[in-house]
Order: sequence, then structure tokens, then C-alpha cells
Amino acid sequence: MPGDRLKVDVEGRALELSNLDKVLYPKAGFTKGEVIDYYTRIAPVLLPHLRDRALTRIRFPNGVDGGSFFEKNAPAATPDWVRTENLPAPGSSKGRETIDYVVADDLPTLVWLANLAALELHTPQWKIGELPDLMVVDLDPGAPAALQQCCQVALLMRDRLTQDGIEAYPKTSGKKGMQLSCPIAGSQSADEVSGYARRIAQELERAHPKLIVSKMAKNLRPGKVFIDWSQNNAAKTTVAPYSLRAQAAPSVSTPLTWDEVEAGARGGRPAVRQFTSAEVLDRVEEYGDLLAPLLDGGPELPAGR
Repeated sequence: MPGDRLKVDVEGRALELSNLDKVLYPKAGFTKGEVIDYYTRIAPVLLPHLRDRALTRIRFPNGVDGGSFFEKNAPAATPDWVRTENLPAPGSSKGRETIDYVVADDLPTLVWLANLAALELHTPQWKIGELPDLMVVDLDPGAPAALQQCCQVALLMRDRLTQDGIEAYPKTSGKKGMQLSCPIAGSQSADEVSGYARRIAQELERAHPKLIVSKMAKNLRPGKVFIDWSQNNAAKTTVAPYSLRAQAAPSVSTPLTWDEVEAGARGGRPAVRQFTSAEVLDRVEEYGDLLAPLLDGGPELPAGR
């Protein structure tokens, strides 16, 4: 119905927004209009982490309880001003050789995606046409392990990486775990980056076998934290900083301070937890972008030994 649509101008681009009152997070009463508002307000710190990266979206047209689908290819009726890049599609589930990826370089594209109920935004560790400039490890707790144990492992990982001159920056996943991101030189292949991350994960597993597991088998994970080094595979993506997640509440993959992680590891207050969109906007006002150093590059990773 015409009354359900709103024509807006976003930085000179004409957009038609629809169904702004549609509730996408039923338990929180959080609407599509509020999703668009969040992405608009968080854009100054989010966009730099999306820029020049092929974007995978997870869309929830009927809300977080109504099913979802991954979308890599630019959808039908993509506006001609949205940047797309035709790239190889290794491991495509649909047998495609290439995919026309959307690249979210600007606010109009971000608002357009939010209007499509693209709640979750995931990126690879490389920019288009370049080698990886990030190393990422996912810290996935196996119950009864939880965020406290993730914080403990994050500190162990940070201290070990520091020995090699690698800086790590923590964030929540927005679900049950955490990620550490490390800026690197962009001069080594995804296989080299993944190999280094795997070696460090295995080393920490040997040193802390009751807390850490580096193998993917799920039967090994209860009560431990799985260090997922495979996030550095060229075909893998990781949820972007400041992306919403499809949870009961509109949680966000949230950058943390190391002070918070240290308190979380002790089980102290304020404990590390999953933060909502409103809380993240307040945090950005207080801290700025805690992950801004990821944009400045880093060192080469040590060669295998």
C-alpha cells in the first residue's frame, strides 16, 4: 500500500522505505524503522569496517523468528548507484563461478540494506583485490563455558600474540562468544594467516588443555572455549563490528576495552555481556570506535616454524 512507503533522500540518493512499523525483533518490539535508525546512527563507525569488502548479508524479512537467508549476490532491483563487484565464488552452494557482491561504502547503501531487513552484515578478512589485512579468531564457548571463559582465553591469546608483536582487539560476537581481530600487513595469503592462527591456537591448547580446544569436533567442546582459527580461510566471513545479530533482543557485535575483558575474566563487574543497539550507540559516544586501529594496518605475521 502507498501509505506503507516513505520516500527519503539519503546523501543525494532517492530511497523508498517500506513497512517501517514491522516488528523484526518480536520479544523486544524492535521495528524495521528502528533497525534503519540504528544503522544510520552507527554508520560513522561501521562504514570504515565495511568499506572495500565484499559483503555477505543475512536477511530476516519476517523478523528474527520468521526464518532467514544468506545473501551474497546483489538482489534483483539493486539500485544502479549501489557498488557491486564481480568476484570468484569459491565453494558457492549454488555452483556459481562468480558473484556480484554488494560493497557497502556509503550511508545510502547501508540504509538500502537495512530496508531489506539485512540485519546481519558479515565481511571477509581481505579488501577487494588484496591479501588479508586482518587476522581474526572466533572464541566459541561450549556450555557450561560462557563469556567469562572466553575472556580468559582472550587474555591468553592477547598475551601470546604480543610476544610476536601482534596487537589484538576484542569484541563480542553479539551471540554467545567473542572475537579477536588483529591488524596485519596485507602481504601474506589467507593460507599463511590461517596457518599462523592455527599454530597459536594449538600452542595455547597444549598449555591450557582444560580450558581451550583448537579442533573443530563439537564433542570436544563442552566446558571449553574453541579457538576457531579457520575464520581466516579466504572463503569465510566474520560478523562485522557494530552489526546487529538475530537474537531475542537487538544485540550487536560490540567492541570491548581490555579492562572490560580483564574484569569479565575475573567474573567481576561490570561483566562482559552482549550489548543492545541502544547501549552500543551510548558506548560509541563514550569511547569512539575502539576498533579504529584495525584500519591502520599492522605487521607481517611470523613465518611458520
